[in-house]
This record gives sequence, structure tokens and C-alpha cells, in this order.
Amino acid sequence: MNTIAEKNKTVAFRAALFGLAMLGLAFASVPLYRVFCQVTGFGGTTQVADRAPGAVAGQVGVRFDANVEPSMPWKFAPEQTTVRVHPGARTTIYYRATNLVARPTTGRAVFNVTPSQAGQYFSKIECFCFTEQTLKGGESVKMPVIFYVDPKIREDDATKHIDEITLSYTFYPVENPTNGG
Repeated sequence: MNTIAEKNKTVAFRAALFGLAMLGLAFASVPLYRVFCQVTGFGGTTQVADRAPGAVAGQVGVRFDANVEPSMPWKFAPEQTTVRVHPGARTTIYYRATNLVARPTTGRAVFNVTPSQAGQYFSKIECFCFTEQTLKGGESVKMPVIFYVDPKIREDDATKHIDEITLSYTFYPVENPTNGG
């Protein structure tokens, strides 16, 4: 027969095990959520692709938005604010970033697509947002985004009516850059 002390030890062990499991889940939640968003396009998360499938009939508008976190000493803007593209067509547009201070600074761009349902159909082949960007003091750079809108956007009841997609970026400063900046 179990004594009260043995029962207390069992309860304490189970509670400690539960606490460790919750701690592990907390550390895994961000990467798991990121994978979930990339797979589903949830919250306007875009897809990553190697190449575009090829253009099909029809067009969709893409609007480009640029923001900089207030403590980031950069000017950042798209070179063109809108384009009309054929779904499936590989498209290249450029953003320009300028470091407004005399010292090197590093930033990282986060992005989203609106309406959020379109995220799963917006695929990037190349993007400055995949890595940190370091600009020398006063430097100005042209940064490409190569993308396509998946033709399947016209087959989905939730997205077939969408005529314009907005791709929005916000640059944030990186305090401890990984690329030596």
C-alpha cells in the first residue's frame, strides 16, 4: 500500500515533468508557428519558391508598402508602388534603402501580405527579407524582390475575387548582426 509520502513524490514528479514539457513547448512554439504560417499562408505569410510556373491569362494588382521602425536610421521605399501582373509570371521589383547615419547599421525586414488569404498564393523567389541587411554609413542600395502570384489564386473561392494584393515590409534594427555589420 502506498504511503502519503510516496503519493506526494509521485505527484511532485508528475508536476515537474509537466512543467518541463510546458517549458519545452514554449521554446518550440515560435518555430512551429512560423512553419504553420509558411505552409498555410496564415496571417499573410508568403511562400518561398525556386521558380515561377509561367504566366496565365488575367491580371492581379500588387501594391508595395515600406515602413521603418522609428529607431532605425534608414530611408526605405519601393521604386514603384504598384504593378499589374499575370498570375504565374515571374516579376521583379526593387526597393531602395538608404542609411541616414555615418556608421554602418544592420536591419531585418519583416513582411506580410494583405488580404491575408492571398499569402498562400504569393511566392517569393528572391527577397532582401530572407537575410539581415547591413548598410555602410550614407550607403544607398537597390534591393530586388522576385515573386509571382500563384495562378491557383483564381480557383480558390476565398481568393478568386481579389484584384489587388499589398506586400508590406517593415525594417527593424538588428542589435547584434550575424553578418559582421
